[in-house]
Amino acid sequence: MSQDHRTVIAIRNLRKTFESAEGEEQVVLDDVTFDVFHGETVVIMGGSGCGKSTLLNCLIGEYPVSCGHILYHTKEMPEPQDIVAMDEVAFNEIRKRFGILFQSGALFNSLSLAENIALPLREHSYVDPSIIDIVVTLKLQQVHMLPHRDKMPSMLSGGQKKRAGLARATVLDPEILFYDEPSAGLDPVTSAAIDVLIKDLSKKLQVTSVVVTHEMDSAFRIADRMVMLDQGRVLKIGPRSEFEALRDTPIDDLKSRDEQLMNQFLNGLTVGPLTDADGLSEFEKLLVPAEESTH
Repeated sequence: MSQDHRTVIAIRNLRKTFESAEGEEQVVLDDVTFDVFHGETVVIMGGSGCGKSTLLNCLIGEYPVSCGHILYHTKEMPEPQDIVAMDEVAFNEIRKRFGILFQSGALFNSLSLAENIALPLREHSYVDPSIIDIVVTLKLQQVHMLPHRDKMPSMLSGGQKKRAGLARATVLDPEILFYDEPSAGLDPVTSAAIDVLIKDLSKKLQVTSVVVTHEMDSAFRIADRMVMLDQGRVLKIGPRSEFEALRDTPIDDLKSRDEQLMNQFLNGLTVGPLTDADGLSEFEKLLVPAEESTH
């Protein structure tokens, strides 16, 4: 992790609610507060329905927040800017300073791999076409995909699509990279290779990375610091070493419910605060039909 402790993203008292089909307010994020420092990799984790994907969508401006603040402070900003109070035109300028690796890779099927990578440069820069081709070549080399530059997305494996998505996410040389479940749908070997690539790019490009995942092997490989969410609230923020210690402590030696809950999640245990006597998680219990839950 970079020694520069400049805050790049400051999240303060963030709250996000949705309206249910019955017209009731449902709280998805509740008073979320933490900082992301320059050059570090922060992993946001938690079980299904904990709010981590909603948090990511708030950070990239896909969801409006109900209350609270999200402040960005990139290199060209003289002071932090709050995107919550910002209009779309101003926020689009900030968006140019970050890249996003979506869960599926989100490549355009009608474009070749090289054309996919070049698209952000053609849309958001005034770079000469000859320079665009050089940049695309460099970005594909960084993710070990240059031999596939002329292939269509349908010809790529899941891991190759993730690599291609990462090349496109970095083509504008962003300061911040957001990752949405980068290991989802990958076998363990490919997942580990993507993690190595994430760490390598973070070091070479000196970018700040925010990763949303529920894959614990991946999380512990790439994280500098970790944020654990449960039911929309932050249970713990700390360096990876603190979470490793919590994971390795016998659950019966932990006195607080929150610590036991985190230990259960980190170890993938079927018994603990996250599950009931039948081994159902809090999220799964919401999916059980009413008549079934009474038997």
